[in-house]
Amino acid sequence: MLASVSLTMGRVVSVATDRLVGTRGWLTKVPAITATFWVIKVLSTTIGETFADYLAVNVGLGPAVTDAVMIAALVVALAMQFRTRAYTPWIYWLCVVLVSIVGTQLTDLFTDTLGVSLYVSTAVFAVVLAVVFAVWYRQERTLAITSIDTPRREAFYWGAILTTFALGTAAGDLATEALSLGFRNGVLIFGGLIAATWVAYRLGAGQVLTFWIAYVLTRPLGASLGDLLTQDKDFGGLGLGASVTSLLFFGTIVVLVIREQVLVSRHGVATKGAGPLGGYRQDYVWAGVAVVAVAVAGWVLRPAADTTPTAEPAPVTTAQAGARPGAPAALPRQAHPTTKLGNLGKFAVIVTDVKAKVAQNDLAGGKSRAKDLEVAWDDAEAGLKPRDSARWHQLDDQIDAVLTALRAPSPVRGDCASAVDTLLATLSQFDGVS
Repeated sequence: MLASVSLTMGRVVSVATDRLVGTRGWLTKVPAITATFWVIKVLSTTIGETFADYLAVNVGLGPAVTDAVMIAALVVALAMQFRTRAYTPWIYWLCVVLVSIVGTQLTDLFTDTLGVSLYVSTAVFAVVLAVVFAVWYRQERTLAITSIDTPRREAFYWGAILTTFALGTAAGDLATEALSLGFRNGVLIFGGLIAATWVAYRLGAGQVLTFWIAYVLTRPLGASLGDLLTQDKDFGGLGLGASVTSLLFFGTIVVLVIREQVLVSRHGVATKGAGPLGGYRQDYVWAGVAVVAVAVAGWVLRPAADTTPTAEPAPVTTAQAGARPGAPAALPRQAHPTTKLGNLGKFAVIVTDVKAKVAQNDLAGGKSRAKDLEVAWDDAEAGLKPRDSARWHQLDDQIDAVLTALRAPSPVRGDCASAVDTLLATLSQFDGVS
């Protein structure tokens, strides 16, 4: 599907765009490759992923509706982009954010819905990207983004961008989840690879090659960085949360894009291959200030450490969930040799609440409380999944079964109770000190 979209995009869009605006008078349609370009690119990766998750889970649109909404938004944004005759910062970066979302959704479709291995999807997207580049070069004799000044070249460019996001998502998930490297190691690994690419460029490697390698790598770097900031401290993150991180990154992107828009309005679009408007020194200053501002704000907004001594909660079992007050205390939590998921107590507490409501035949209340479980589980995915992907998927399927039973048009109490009991028993089996 992705291959056919990418390979036909050039012909279809170029014909339509020629009719709309023609090619006469076109200037470069993409920004100069500068320090602020890379800062916005990395930050937009996190924004794209967290916003889609927010719509699907927190708002409750679900994956299918979210996918449809994001694809429609991308089509509208690309139509606006193709109608312009020159680089327009706010339109361009809106397209990048939406492409980030759709590219991520393509990978999730392969992995989560179709059950395709991350090894396979990474290989498939790599081949698709190679084909896009081959056809692009055969048609235009260049892959340089400084030459994006015709409808067909821009169509190839956005086809390649979409594929790089899909490939970057698959490769990043492969490293952090399938290989269990985690997002902390992901930041170091992908950051190191980007640094190595920059060194290679400085030593004489081709600009086109190093650009596209770095462009692919910034996708998993941005995702790993976002997970590091958003995940709870229990899962190895800094605990800022998705909302705070998204607002922080979004605010930084808006400031940098507004600056770009002001410079374009003041000086016009730079000629192909020229440096940043305003000069390299100002660009480095703005990029550096943006990075420092994000770091400082993240440090200030981080949750305060909880120094209150608390006892380690005991695992919750199906039998204990319905135990009467005054019953003997459960044994302390022990490590389970079958899983590395660690402390699952917070999820067991929510499921126990759901079980109690279902037992009282309050299925509406159980459905509402199950929403809290869905949000909490989704928020913890990046921290839990790399620890033990197989066990995580087992729990994820059982949580989906609970949500499906409770959200049925006419939920059946027995079906809901059975799904909840199965999930609670598995949580108790897998819960423990990692």
